[in-house]
Amino acid sequence: MAVTEAENPLVGEITCGSLLQKLQEIWDEVGESDEERDKMLLQIEQECLDVYKRKVEQAAKSRAQLLQALSDAKLELSTLVSALGDKSFISIPETTLGTINEQLAAIAPALEQLLKQKEERVKEFSDVQSQIQKICGEIAGNASEQTGAPAVDESDLSLKKLNEYQVKLQELQKEKSDRLHKVLEFVSTVHDLCAVLGMDFFSTVTEVHPSLDDTTGVQSKSISNDTLLRLAETVSTLNEDKKQRLHKLQELATQLIDLWNLMDTPEEERILFDHVTCHTSASVDGVTVPGALALDLIEQAEVEVERLDQLKASRMKEIAFKKQVELEEIFARAHIEIDPEAAREKIMALIDSGNVEPTELLADMDNQIAKAKEEVLSRKEILDRVEKWMSACEEESWLEDYNRDENRYNSSRGAHLNLKRAEKARVLVNKIPGMVDTLVAKTRAWEEDRGISFSYDGVPLLAMLDEYSMLRQEREEEKRRLRDQKKYGEQQNTEQEAIFGSKPSPARPSGPKKVVGPRANGGTNGTPSRRLSLNATQNGSRSATKDGKRDSMKLAAPANFVAISKEDAASHVSGAGPVPASP
Repeated sequence: MAVTEAENPLVGEITCGSLLQKLQEIWDEVGESDEERDKMLLQIEQECLDVYKRKVEQAAKSRAQLLQALSDAKLELSTLVSALGDKSFISIPETTLGTINEQLAAIAPALEQLLKQKEERVKEFSDVQSQIQKICGEIAGNASEQTGAPAVDESDLSLKKLNEYQVKLQELQKEKSDRLHKVLEFVSTVHDLCAVLGMDFFSTVTEVHPSLDDTTGVQSKSISNDTLLRLAETVSTLNEDKKQRLHKLQELATQLIDLWNLMDTPEEERILFDHVTCHTSASVDGVTVPGALALDLIEQAEVEVERLDQLKASRMKEIAFKKQVELEEIFARAHIEIDPEAAREKIMALIDSGNVEPTELLADMDNQIAKAKEEVLSRKEILDRVEKWMSACEEESWLEDYNRDENRYNSSRGAHLNLKRAEKARVLVNKIPGMVDTLVAKTRAWEEDRGISFSYDGVPLLAMLDEYSMLRQEREEEKRRLRDQKKYGEQQNTEQEAIFGSKPSPARPSGPKKVVGPRANGGTNGTPSRRLSLNATQNGSRSATKDGKRDSMKLAAPANFVAISKEDAASHVSGAGPVPASP
């Protein structure tokens, strides 16, 4: 039993003292010398020192590591607080109190929270910067070339910096929205212009950028400066094409209308080109109908104009003669005498010679028509007065016929109507001298202003008026002479009755009653007809001088100017019936 305990000294409570006692017992049993014992004890002591020394070094090293960790933690904490830029959201503990481990334990929660906050903030920065980078790439036109997330500056993760990035992002998003809106407006304009011009919208817009096709999403469309510039250039080019095509179409439409009017084209043929002529006065912005300015439509109009031009050349004589008839009608209404046969022969000669372009000939005739219309306007006032004068002369002729009718007061049908007309005619006839004087003054002013004579159906109007005044004066003198002869005859009869006594007068043969009525083209006794002529060669003419005095030359009376002859006057005197007095 004693031997077993000696061999196993670790049995029981093991301490340094128990082990040393056990070692002494072993040495005693073995009989170790004191020297050996001292040597062994020194060795044991040295080994114990080495163990303590190693433990102390390990402890010192561990303390140093803890201090470094504490320092690193404090530095990281300070760095995170500085980077995040806000201490209010987390409680920073005091790091100068307690042991190292206590200080580390106190820092660890705050540090962990700051690291988590940093991770979230870095993600926010990364998202914002990624969006900024993407939009900038879209604006620059190199979005597809950008790869990878942008680098985040972790030295400044403050909310202020994040807000700056967010403000910049909002500005870029607004710019992107504006650019996208502008791109869509350009694309819509290109679509409308292509529709009007009859062009392929898909090929036109994809030539600018492939993303502008309708099949792509709105957010996927290119908004780069280059795309906007090319879209603007495309719209400008299409607008210029539209303007030129509209101008060309309007020219063709004008030519078509002119040719139709010249050749009296029926309405059925004109309707076929309503899509061309409907834009004659339209503005560039006013043309919005799809295909209205397509090239094939313009070519169709060109072909029609060319066809009508060829047809016009073959129908030039017909058109020219039609215009000549129009010109002759204008001159006829204005009572201007022309030589139509000579004009027609001249037109035929010009067309047959081929020395004049059809358009030039028609333009010249249109110019003649325009001048003729101006001439008509300048003569209108005088012609109106001539018509009134001639109408008054017709009434004067009727009135004289009426006054010569012995049965005018009989109770025949229509007598009261003739009586009313006679009353109006007397009023009108009294105005004739004033009409003539006014007409003479107007005619002289017209001639002085234009330096030419005013002719009425080839007869100088002043000569007509002079002849009328002269004949009217001669007629008045003849009436006075007849009245004088009548008085003389009545006086002779009275004297004879006083000498020889009264005797019945021989009965006048009765004749058919004369019916008094209006004359269509004037009558006798100085009434002018609608077309007067003067035999100037045989009888001379009467002209007006600038001072208003006219040389008297004997004029032949017009064919329908009939004056009362002396023989007629004598027959009236010898007759038993009374001679009616002039009104």
